Amino acid sequence: MTMSNAITIGSRRELFWDEYLIDTEQTTAELKLHRPRAEEVVIDHKEAWEGDGCYFHCIVKDDGLYRMYYLGLETVDPEVTRLNAHPPLLCYAESTDGRNWVKPKLGICEFDGSKENNIIALPENDAGAFGHFPVFKDTNPDCPPEELYKGVAPKCNWTMNDCSLWCFTSADGIHFKKAWPMTDCGSFDNLNSAFWDKYTNQYVCYIRDYHNVFPPGEDLNNGIRDIRRMVSKDFKNWTVPVLLDFGDVEDYPLYTNVIQPYHRADGMLIGFPTRYVERNRWTANFDQLPGVDRRKKRMELEPRYGLATTDCLFISSRDGQKWKRWDEAFMTPGPEREYNWVYGDCGMALGLIETPSDLPGAPNELSMHAPDNHWGMIPAKLRRYTIRMDGFVSYHAPYQPGWFPSCKVVTKPFVFTGGKLSINFATSAAGYVKIGLIGESEQLLSIEMFGDSLDRTVDFEGGDVASLSNKPIRMEITMSDADIYSFIFSE
Repeated sequence: MTMSNAITIGSRRELFWDEYLIDTEQTTAELKLHRPRAEEVVIDHKEAWEGDGCYFHCIVKDDGLYRMYYLGLETVDPEVTRLNAHPPLLCYAESTDGRNWVKPKLGICEFDGSKENNIIALPENDAGAFGHFPVFKDTNPDCPPEELYKGVAPKCNWTMNDCSLWCFTSADGIHFKKAWPMTDCGSFDNLNSAFWDKYTNQYVCYIRDYHNVFPPGEDLNNGIRDIRRMVSKDFKNWTVPVLLDFGDVEDYPLYTNVIQPYHRADGMLIGFPTRYVERNRWTANFDQLPGVDRRKKRMELEPRYGLATTDCLFISSRDGQKWKRWDEAFMTPGPEREYNWVYGDCGMALGLIETPSDLPGAPNELSMHAPDNHWGMIPAKLRRYTIRMDGFVSYHAPYQPGWFPSCKVVTKPFVFTGGKLSINFATSAAGYVKIGLIGESEQLLSIEMFGDSLDRTVDFEGGDVASLSNKPIRMEITMSDADIYSFIFSE
């Protein structure tokens, strides 16, 4: 091992979500995708200006306050079978703990003769620009205070396939004004997430588009929905959007992206795209899915509103352009209920929240949100889901009897800084994790570890972690009936 071929990780948290740091030829443990757990409903979209189309939620953490932006929308009027019983409205909610949400009476926009509502903005007369409106707080140190909050919204004439993406700005996160066009290279008809990347000193935006549209220039739904990336130094002049690189994998439609930095390792990006699956004809299986009469009524407007279903994937990236995509669903519609297994299920909100566990004394967990009752002709509800911190993917080892060789995770050479190693791991009572740090002239072996902890300090027998700091080493992890999610070196 030499310094020249070692990966420098310093004291950053390393996540076991891909093979970036892994010697795959020596590793026998397997990457395992984990799914979130459904929790309580946090918002009931029962106001007159909301409806069963409340969707595209976006959550912004802002100095002790969580701000939520979402559409107030009806999808289908059951009497006349048409879209948009009222135009989409931009609505707002807020929370101090990420669990309990209120809809403040803002007094900004009038609905049915009253301003006693949580509507931030009405659609423009010439565009209906607030169809999708993700917001972010700009952390660029050169950002003018009047542009501290930025919203990204499409302005589209869908019948002409004519779209552009616009920036909206705000000083307070509530009063937005239309600012400038960003690009017309794309379709944009869902959450188009944007943020300031402090590592590359540029803005990044992930947008929606299509490819393989046939015949060219005709109905975009004949093509494959995709995700593209563009960058900018000033949020005004953008590069041409480039299709994300998922490697040599199946090419199928992805409806949204929900891409964001991961707060515990913000050099890592994660996303939760909605996978769009449209069957080509009605079969007897549809007759046994929930809401068959509503499904058939939607098909009077457009067949795909009944033939399509959706789930949610997990993706991650270290550079924003090349991505690890899991084809196994991260979230599915779940057990069949009256209002699920529809086009629009599993549309994850943009923004993760770290929240306390309901188990007394248990560590914090990650909360995410997705709507219920889409297309239901009853008010939509926003449901909370939880997952372990760093817990989207782990390296997993099954139980191995003592006479079998243990599963291993072996890293490539890397260089760290610090004098302490801690891991996020879980075992059964019979399971264990052992860690070896192997340098050129020194090796450290940990004691056997068992339990379930987000931050277990690794104790080594007869050695000091600091003695290997700033030197090339390998990590060798042996496991049985265990998962390891992440590790970090610190002082």
